[in-house]
Amino acid sequence: MKPQTYIRSIFKNIFFLTVLIFAANALAAGQALTSLDRGRAKDMLNTVKDTLKKEYYDPTFHGIDLDGRFKKAEEALDGATTLGQAFGIIAQAVLELNDSHTTFWPPQRTIIVSYGWRWQMFGEKCFVTSVKPKSDAEAQGLKPGDEIIEIEGFKPKRSEMWKVSYYYNVLSPRNGLNVKILSPGEQKPRELNIASKITQLQANMTMQDLWRQYQFQFDAEELNTFVTIGNTTVWKMRTFSIDPGTIAGIMNGRSGSNANLILDLRGNGGGYVVTLEELAGYFVDKDTKIADLKGRKKMDPQMAKTKGKDVYRGKLIVLIDSRSASASEIFARFIQLEQRGVVLGDQSAGAVMQSRGVGLNAGSWSDIPYGMNMTNADVIMTDGRSLEHYGVIPQLVMNPTGADLASHRDPVLAAALELFGEKMSPEDAGKLFPEKWEKKD
Repeated sequence: MKPQTYIRSIFKNIFFLTVLIFAANALAAGQALTSLDRGRAKDMLNTVKDTLKKEYYDPTFHGIDLDGRFKKAEEALDGATTLGQAFGIIAQAVLELNDSHTTFWPPQRTIIVSYGWRWQMFGEKCFVTSVKPKSDAEAQGLKPGDEIIEIEGFKPKRSEMWKVSYYYNVLSPRNGLNVKILSPGEQKPRELNIASKITQLQANMTMQDLWRQYQFQFDAEELNTFVTIGNTTVWKMRTFSIDPGTIAGIMNGRSGSNANLILDLRGNGGGYVVTLEELAGYFVDKDTKIADLKGRKKMDPQMAKTKGKDVYRGKLIVLIDSRSASASEIFARFIQLEQRGVVLGDQSAGAVMQSRGVGLNAGSWSDIPYGMNMTNADVIMTDGRSLEHYGVIPQLVMNPTGADLASHRDPVLAAALELFGEKMSPEDAGKLFPEKWEKKD
């Protein structure tokens, strides 16, 4: 399969607080920094800076003095006492760009870190959405619907939570997390120290091995799930990282249909640009620009090429939430701008850049993989605006409450069905696409 251009939030799986990652183990992170290690860390810092200067989409770096910022980071490395601190200093220098798709990935070992619970922002509040059976989180009494007041002393803030996830899952995975929660109906928060599960994978795993390990958690048929209620089909699309031919196979069976379609992109972190373009082509009667790409070099715009007689004619509702990112956000906004359907749910992630992975090496560490995810273009919609940091605001904003989550109700999907004249209770809607945990843990 040829390399694909991604419009994908690299933090999509991190949002679940259970991920397959390259991660420095606790021993390495806490290991005393030798003079040789310090020199290597400085080499890495300079390599990262040079890579940004050559390849980052914005040569002005959003007005940041890149040389000055990295000089301060180099000075900070002189005071670092562990490898974990050194990697954190390099990562923070990159995070100063405040770019959802540009991050430092340190040299790491292969492990699976599972904290045993998942969280999500709904509006400006953070709730537990799922707890893994037989986990320490379950044993401690953590439940869906519990509001997260603090994680390790940090009060959840929608715009910053991806950085918190990046820190605890990539830079500094923990044996556990201290959380303060408020359960539905309770007046007083309580504090929990929840242990995580860390599993060491085989040594010398390649990126392909890791990807296969991650994919094993999901059955292929689960990536696209369909339920028909009356004259309405609900399509749960979990990723755009699928072959565009899959989209053609799905949509061609519905070409010319006057049935209603609810496209559920909640939790969809994006994927291939070609898949985004393929799907968009089924909702326009003529070739239509989706977005322009703004980078150092001139790039072709993203385009929706009409499918002609196979265009979908029915009514459309798109569901999004705070975990809908990148390609999902672009598609939802495209539907709004073309007035082709209604978007319902929560404001999306605001993580919309085009990026690619960059492999790097530093001297004798060349056999240890590390690198960056690098933005090579901003995505500008046809209204002249970028979605980065802003996201998509639905025409109809709706979120579940903590009580809804505790009772496994889905009032958002139930409301979408009602707009199409279909009756389903939030309780029954919540049973259609239940959250699942990984098969191997």
